[in-house]
Amino acid sequence: MSNLTKITTRLAVAGIAAAAFAVTTSAQAEWKPKGPISVMIGFAAGGGTDTQARLIAAELEKRRGWKIIPSNVTGKGGVVMARKLKKLPNDGLSIGMAVTEVFGYNMLASKKAGYKASDFTYVATTTSSQMGIVANTSKGWKTFADVIAAAKKGKVFKFAGMSAKHADINFLIEQKYGVKFNTVVLRGGRKVMNAITAGDVDLGYGAGIQTKAVLAGKMVNLASGLGERLRISPNAPTLMEMGIPYAIGAKFIFVAPAGIPADARKALGDAIGEVINDKTTKASQFVSKAYGGPDVVTGAKLDAYINNEIVIAKTLMKVMN
Repeated sequence: MSNLTKITTRLAVAGIAAAAFAVTTSAQAEWKPKGPISVMIGFAAGGGTDTQARLIAAELEKRRGWKIIPSNVTGKGGVVMARKLKKLPNDGLSIGMAVTEVFGYNMLASKKAGYKASDFTYVATTTSSQMGIVANTSKGWKTFADVIAAAKKGKVFKFAGMSAKHADINFLIEQKYGVKFNTVVLRGGRKVMNAITAGDVDLGYGAGIQTKAVLAGKMVNLASGLGERLRISPNAPTLMEMGIPYAIGAKFIFVAPAGIPADARKALGDAIGEVINDKTTKASQFVSKAYGGPDVVTGAKLDAYINNEIVIAKTLMKVMN
C-alpha cells in the first residue's frame, strides 16, 4: 500500500468517525420527548414550588413545543411524590419537582419513605431557598434574640415548621437556650405563612415565600436559616451565629426516575436552566423576587450536592439521637 493510499484510508476512517460523532452529538442535542411530560409537584398549589413548576412548564411549551402536564402530588413534605415518581418509566416523560430535603433529611427521617437517593436522576435545581424564621411585624420583635429573651421569661411560643428537620432544629434551639417551644409541622410554606398571618402560630419557617410580606413591612425575618444572612434582611442573624451549627436552607429541584437516558437528562436540565437564567421569563422574575435569583446546578455537580446533603442530614440525626 502506497503512502498516498495509507493517508487516504486514514482520512476516510477519520471522516467516518467524525460523521458518527456528529450524528451522536446531534441526536443528544435534539432529544425530544415522545409524548407529554408529566410534572408531579410535591407541594400544594399556590406555594413557591408549585408556582415555579407551572411557570417553567408554560415557558418550555412556548419555547420547545413540548406538551407538559403539571399536577400536585402532595403529602409528607414531598415524600409521597417521590415514592410515586420512582416507580414511573425512566424515559424522560415523568419528572417531579420538590426541594432537596426530600432526597436528604425528609427521606432519612421517614421510616416509611419507601425510596432511597439512588432511585432518582437529579435533573436541575432552579433556585435556593431564602430560609428564615418569620413573624408578623405587629409582634414587635426585631430579631430572633427578642423571641429567645421572651421565651426565657416563660412564654411558650407556637412555632411552625415545614419538616421534621425544622422540628429537630427547634429542639436544638431549646437545648441551647433553655427555652420551650410548642412546635407544629405544617405541610408547605404557604400553610406556615397563612398560620402566621392568621395568628394561629407566633412564628415559623419561610423558605422565601415570606419575601413579599417582608418587603411590604407586614412580616419580619427574625433569623436566617442559611449559612449567610438573608439578602432582604441583612440585620437578622443566622442561626449559626446564634450557636446552632447547621444551615437549613434547601434548593428547589427537578428529578426523574433513576436511569433516564443521558441525553434526556441533559436536554431537560439545559431547557430548565435556560428558562430560569433568562431574566425576561416570568419564572426567572419570580425566583429573583422571591428567592434572590436563579441557582441552576446540573450533572455531576448536582449529584455531589445531593450526596453532601445526605451527609449533613445523617450528622444532624446522629446529634439528635
